[in-house]
Order: sequence, then structure tokens, then C-alpha cells
Amino acid sequence: MRAMMHLGLVALCLISVSGRTWAQNEPPALDALVPAAPVAPAEASEPSEEGLPSAEPPGEAKAVKATAPANTEPAVASEELAEPEEAAPPAATGLEARINAKFGKYVVDPIAKVFFFDVVFWDNGSVHDVAVPFVVLWLVMGAIFFTIRMGFINVRGFVHAIQIVRGKYDNPDDVGEVSHFQALTAALSATVGLGNIGGVAIAIGTGGPGATFWMMMAGFLGMASKFTECTLAQKYRSVDADGTVLGGPMMYLSRGLAEINFPKLGKVLAVVFVVLCIGGSFGGGTSYQVNQSLGAIEQKIPFLKDHHWVYGAVMAALVGVVIIGGIRRIATMAEAIVPLMCGIYVAAAMYILIINAGAVPAALSLIVTSAFSLKAGLGGLLGVLIMGFKRAAFSNEAGVGSAAIAHAAAKTQFPVQEGIVALLEPFVDTIVVCTMTALVIVIAGGYSSNPNLDPHWAHLIATNNGAGLTSMAMGSEISWFPWILAVAVALFAYSTMISWSYYGERCWTWAFGPNSGRYYRVIVLIFVFLGSILTGTTVLDFGDLMILGMALPNVLGLFMLSPIVRRELDEYMAKIKSGEVKPQEG
Repeated sequence: MRAMMHLGLVALCLISVSGRTWAQNEPPALDALVPAAPVAPAEASEPSEEGLPSAEPPGEAKAVKATAPANTEPAVASEELAEPEEAAPPAATGLEARINAKFGKYVVDPIAKVFFFDVVFWDNGSVHDVAVPFVVLWLVMGAIFFTIRMGFINVRGFVHAIQIVRGKYDNPDDVGEVSHFQALTAALSATVGLGNIGGVAIAIGTGGPGATFWMMMAGFLGMASKFTECTLAQKYRSVDADGTVLGGPMMYLSRGLAEINFPKLGKVLAVVFVVLCIGGSFGGGTSYQVNQSLGAIEQKIPFLKDHHWVYGAVMAALVGVVIIGGIRRIATMAEAIVPLMCGIYVAAAMYILIINAGAVPAALSLIVTSAFSLKAGLGGLLGVLIMGFKRAAFSNEAGVGSAAIAHAAAKTQFPVQEGIVALLEPFVDTIVVCTMTALVIVIAGGYSSNPNLDPHWAHLIATNNGAGLTSMAMGSEISWFPWILAVAVALFAYSTMISWSYYGERCWTWAFGPNSGRYYRVIVLIFVFLGSILTGTTVLDFGDLMILGMALPNVLGLFMLSPIVRRELDEYMAKIKSGEVKPQEG
């Protein structure tokens, strides 16, 4: 088994180096995201009585086609940071082009057809065709099941989660490497990213304001998925003599399923997860982040336009300094960066909402009514629902299993405690950060069903330029917002890289042994550097497909192990009620 892992991962590295893939267009200039002068709005109907443009499209009803992208949260920006005003960069030539073409045809496309198989295939070609990607349905159905199976822990455990994060239940003698708060911020640093800037904008721009409601609902349900996977990560983790923790889906799939008499299935699922996670860490987790953040930063630092390698070298050095120190140093950095980057972005959104406070109630009303509107037919309603759920699933990664690797390292006596902490992730990522972005865009009227839609907005929506939509909405109130966006993109990319490097390293260690981690760190730093200088057309899609694919073995394992999690939860809650588990004094 280990020999097969070696051969598979060596092949993966060679493929990734030979055919690095990027989006078809370059990222936009930050200054170009906010037009120099406002464009006169198109002649259209009067605003609705709520004071905001109507969410229903004029004329013939039109369903939203929820097409599936070939990536997860990191890859959202590969569509949305495309510059609509400029031509695509020159395509790869020679050997690289041939490798990309063959790899896309024989590897990426077949995998995408499986992961993004349209479950509602019988309406293909119809006027109200609504695509439901299999992997999204898999994640959503899992989230619904875990919410019910765990007795709505996302509601009854919320206040307790905040108490734990605040340190009220911390015990310095508990086994682990980081605190509850550090584990939470380390996991959030990988999920709060470019998708929060662009992904939500695309959901609203194409699906309408109602997509916001369904994104929030998906975030709410995803809280139970996070709880389940992170509880199991704590329960089945291993701790070395030096205190180093190894935990995550690879551990609870192999150990947990063996415990319930499915050892062979558990081993297979664990190996599949590890291969997918390592591949995803090389692609969407690191090198993609460098490429996309460089495309934004170079607009403010012109020197980098002709010296991409400098940026790559700097980022590789910064990432290397952190990941060499393991989860302790990653957590220390994350607990500083995550509050800062979220604070900057949320503060800008809050400022806009405060100065437009009179429009907020109408925006909220429009979001709710549009979520259940049948004016565009049942297909239109389903399209909005799928668009919201799809973007939320790609943003918070609930059910993918990546965050469980970080939470496994937390200091705690009770696995359920860390599971409860983890349910805060989708709340912060989707319900808070994404909803802030959504409200700003709805108030600005940046959605396709707005009859008063500005032609420039329409162009951004048509080209899936999510970052442009967000920047234009905020730039209309904050002229210097492109600088905020530049800082946010850099911080989001950096924090994502350090967390995904840790995820990949833990999976590599599980596969090749505790002394092999140094080799992974060297490889991943090479990919960080290569992200600034290589171009291609398909392998990034492959890396991001691997990230999405992690949900397939993970959710299946979570379902099979859910009775164990529920038993652990009931026992813990009984101890809370009896006073056996109580806050620390002082």
C-alpha cells in the first residue's frame, strides 16, 4: 500500500510541475475594478416599493443555471478574478501545451464529469434547466443529516462554543499542541479567503439576492458537518512522545471504521483522502494562491509586473519560516492574521452598511422574499437555491475534512469540546463574512435581475468577475477600497497557504512516516515559488478537483461513524448538566 502511495504521489508532483494551470484570463488590475467615472444606468423600470430594485427579472421568467465550477473555495477566484477588459494571456506552447491538453482530456475532464454529474439530468436542454452537481448534493445532504442526527448542535452548542473559545474551559494540562482559539483561527485561515470576496458576488450577481438566504442556510447546516468531523479528529488522533499530534480524516477513517468492523474500507478511504489532500495542497492550497494574489498586488507595486519571481521567492520564504515550526507556529501566525484580515474586510463592509442604514431593512426583506419567489417558475426557485448552496459549500469546506486536521491538534480532554468550537467556522465564514459582502452588493443593486442594472455591472456579472462586483460595490462608497482589497487578498492568500501546507504535511506524514515531513515542506515551497512564474491550462483544475473530491470519502466515513459522535455528544452534555464539566475558575 505504501509503495503505491509513493508512486502515485511522485507522479502527481511530476504532473503538477509540467502543466501548471491558471485561469484563462489574468487577474484584474485593482484600479480597474472600480471605474474612474460612473456609467450612466440603463433606462429601466422604477425601483420596488421597498426602496431597492426589484429582484425579479423583467419580461420572460428565466431560471438560473447553476453550472458547476471545477474547483472549491480557492478556485472560485480563478473564474472571478478574470479581467473582462483585456485579452487572455498567450497560451502555453510546446511540450507544456501538449501535456496540458492530454492531461485535461484524459484526467481532469473524466473526474469532473463524475464529481459534477448533473443529478437532475432529465431537464437538460429545457428552458428551465437547473444543474445540481453531485458533489454539492453530497455535501448538502450530509449537512442536513448531521444537523438532525446531532440534535441541532449548531443551535444548542453555539453559546457553549463561544465560552470554550474564550478560554473558560481551557486546561493547560490537557494533551495537544494549540489552544481552542488557535485551532479555530488556523482552520479559518484556510477557509476565509478569495471566495469570500468573489464567490458570494457571483452567487448574487447571477442568482439574485435570494441566493444570500440559501448561502446562510448552507452555512448553518454546515456547522453540524464541521462539528462531526472535528469531534472524530480529536477522538482518533495520535500523539507522539514529543507531543506532536497527527489527526484528521485519515486517522478516523482508518481507525474509526476498523473499530466498527470495516478495516479494509477504512484503509481505502483514508488512502484516497490522503492522495486527494496532498494534491490539493500543491494546487489550490498554495501555488494558485500565489498566482492570484500576485495578479492583484502587482497593480499596486509595478516592479512586480516584470519580476514575478521576486514575489514568489518572498512568499516562499514567508511560508517556509512559518510551516517549518509546525502547527504551533502556524497557529500563532493565524491567530494574529485571521482577526486582522477579517476585521479589515468586515469593518469596510460595516462602514458602508452604517452609512446606508436606511436601506438595510429593505435589502434583508428583498433577500428573504427573493429566496422563495416563484415568479421565475419552480426552475428559477431551484436555481437560486442551488446557486446559494453551491457557493457556500465551496467557501466554508464543511464536510471536506480539511479543517479537522487543524482541530485535531487542539488541547482538550473531551473530543466533543473541539467539535463544538469547530461549528463556529461556517458561521464566521459564511453567515458573517459572506453575508456582509452580500448586503453591500444588494444595496448597490449589483445583480442581474435588477431592472436598473448599470451596464458596467452587467458586464462584470456576465464575465463572472466576482472580485470586480465586490470592489465596485464597496468602491462606490470608499474610493480607496482597492488598497483594502490588495491587503485583504495578500493576507487571505498567505493564511490559506500556511494552513493548507500543514494539511498536506500531516497527510504526507501519515503516508510516509513521521520523519518524512521535511521532504513535503521542500516540495510545497517549490510549488509556492512556481506559482509566481508558471502558466498552463488544466492542472489547477485537477488540484481543485482533488480538494472537492476529499468530501467523497470523508462524508461517507462521517455517516458511518455518526452514532459514535452522537454517543460522545450525549455523554458530554450530561457531564455539563451534572456539573462534572464546568468552567475553570479565575
